[in-house]
Amino acid sequence: MAATRGHFDCEAYYTALDEIRKAKTLSWKKVSDQTKVSASTLTRMGQGKHPDADSLTMLSAWAGLNPADYVTDEEFRHKEAESLPKMMALLRADPTLTPDSIEALQELLQVAYKRFTKPALEDAEFVRETATRL
Repeated sequence: MAATRGHFDCEAYYTALDEIRKAKTLSWKKVSDQTKVSASTLTRMGQGKHPDADSLTMLSAWAGLNPADYVTDEEFRHKEAESLPKMMALLRADPTLTPDSIEALQELLQVAYKRFTKPALEDAEFVRETATRL
């Protein structure tokens, strides 16, 4: 039997979004204005249609929702992201950094991360042990 593929539960996401909207006492028009997501996209979501990636991103940022929490496949839903992508995202979100600073820090982190992850450290230890035996 083939495994069933999980999906994004747009209805549950929209329900959560609606609860947040109500808690903020906003109309859908105001949500549209604040998120820069078109009113027609919000209407389509209310009809069960999936938003595009940009709209989902803007709505999630506005509402503080994590779209991964609305994926029905348990295998993916609770998976923890790797730490390097998390660090990169934090750098990109830092309003005190310039784009050039972000790029430089990302390059630095990538090199350091590659150098200090367990496989790299184990390889370095193996090389040291081998060299001392020779």
